[in-house]
Amino acid sequence: MSVEPVDSWKVTLPCTRAEAEAIDAGEFALDAVLMTTEEVEDDVEHWRLDAYMEDEPDAAMLDALRALVPSAADVAPVIEALTAEDWVAMSQEGLEPIREGRFVVHTSAHPVEAPAGGRAFLIDAGRAFGTGHHATTSGCLRMLDAMADRDFANVIDVGTGTGLLAFAAAHLWPAAKVVATDIDPAAIDVTQINAADNDIAGLELIVADGALSDAITARAPYDLLIANILAGPLVSMAPELAAIADARATIVLAGLLETQREQVVAAFEACGCRLEAFDRRGDWTILRLTAGETRYIPASPPDPKGRDGWALDI
Repeated sequence: MSVEPVDSWKVTLPCTRAEAEAIDAGEFALDAVLMTTEEVEDDVEHWRLDAYMEDEPDAAMLDALRALVPSAADVAPVIEALTAEDWVAMSQEGLEPIREGRFVVHTSAHPVEAPAGGRAFLIDAGRAFGTGHHATTSGCLRMLDAMADRDFANVIDVGTGTGLLAFAAAHLWPAAKVVATDIDPAAIDVTQINAADNDIAGLELIVADGALSDAITARAPYDLLIANILAGPLVSMAPELAAIADARATIVLAGLLETQREQVVAAFEACGCRLEAFDRRGDWTILRLTAGETRYIPASPPDPKGRDGWALDI
């Protein structure tokens, strides 16, 4: 009986939501991929840190991971040797199809038929965030679905992750030009693969830091702007995002906690936008805003403060 060779290693530690948010928003000199997960919905104490690495973790690596989650100081880390098959199984484990309005999102392990008059998207878990199973992404799907009777001609999805929200926009408004951007080239690669798997044609893909790209500004203004990122980067990037929005454009924002809603709304109100609606899902909130009557022009160059970690689309 042959034994599957070890492909990589996984270290798991419990953490709190505050620790998870700090990990997601930070940059660390660790030779590991860090992922945080909410174990119990709306419970700030029950989160989990999973660290993936190529080599077996030594004492220094374990100490570095422990330093990220002080609440687990007395907990022994769970260390697992992973094979290539383990990666595939873990990526699909527990990801049952989700349904939001006319959309259903599923993985290869759980194929489903498209609902009557709706659309099914195949999105496998992988190198980019955004399978639809997080409240922010599913909430955005619902928000977009509720606007199906509107007309949009020029759409941008900033921080696209897997491309799911851009795909939904392309389905709802097939005549629109749809641009999907991400700061992570791997996310754009994943989006390109997912677009082919889902027969999404004509999507413009751009690697960019927020809206700081000539390719993005050349296609502005956009009448629908989607950004499912994190609260800090949304606040930091409010002026540059508002600047590429057309007058009276619709702006859908997500990736923020309910406790961060006022801060994000205030940042966009300072750019002439106004809050039209919000959808609270547990601790998370999805916002729909309308840009001002005239197109916003920033008073100063973009401020890069707070942008770290913005590509962690969830």
